[in-house]
Amino acid sequence: EDAVFSTHRGHGHALAKGVPVEELIAELYGKVTGCSQGRGGSMHLFSPEIGLMGTSGIVGPCILQAAGAGYSFQLLGNENVSVAFFGDGGVSNGAFHEGLNLAAIWDLPTIFVLEDNQFATEVAFTYSAKNTDVAKRAEGYGIQGITVDGNNVLEVHRIAGEAIQRARDGGGPTLLDCKTYRTRPHAEGMRDGGYRTVEDIEAWKARDPIEQLGERLVADNVATDDELDDAESKITVLVENGVAFAEESPWPDPSTVMDHIFSDGS
Repeated sequence: EDAVFSTHRGHGHALAKGVPVEELIAELYGKVTGCSQGRGGSMHLFSPEIGLMGTSGIVGPCILQAAGAGYSFQLLGNENVSVAFFGDGGVSNGAFHEGLNLAAIWDLPTIFVLEDNQFATEVAFTYSAKNTDVAKRAEGYGIQGITVDGNNVLEVHRIAGEAIQRARDGGGPTLLDCKTYRTRPHAEGMRDGGYRTVEDIEAWKARDPIEQLGERLVADNVATDDELDDAESKITVLVENGVAFAEESPWPDPSTVMDHIFSDGS
């Protein structure tokens, strides 16, 4: 399996990698049927059997972990690819320099995906970094860096696919600088004001990637409005069933509190 290392905003990555909706929601509920058996919660999703090697609330380490996985794949001689997802806050972490430098030196089959939503909590990227063109930074390491409209699903899919194939073919790592925006507060319940304008938020909401994708599919005669409505209805049922599954699932047995701390050696 290709290996994915993600962030504290990794729910979408987990679903895309193949974690069942029921297991994801059960994990959010802290139930034993969750993908991390109720021990990880929202930020620490783990399903190594399908290549989801972990999401983390710590900013930056996924960059090094993905480089390490890429090195493992290289030593094993297979065509697997590792992927690190991280935000603009992670770019200011030392792991960014170390991970990209090692990946470049060893031509690792690793894709670095920067989800640049422009804010780390409430700190603007333009405040914490003089050079916010991270694709150009990648070039300084000898890595191909590509700036992508992160709200254009089809463009991201195309460019990421090319980067993945290049890595499988021995072409080394790529950094994708996906420009997007966080339209919600850093965390639900937080006051969201003083560091950005309502006008900016509304302008980016108008560029919602899901709505843009739907409009593009209809315009290109790939799908009809009725088909998209049907797909949305099916997704709603999936989520409702996942919530019901989570609510009916048992809590972890307190007697197992010390399990999974150390490897069993298998």
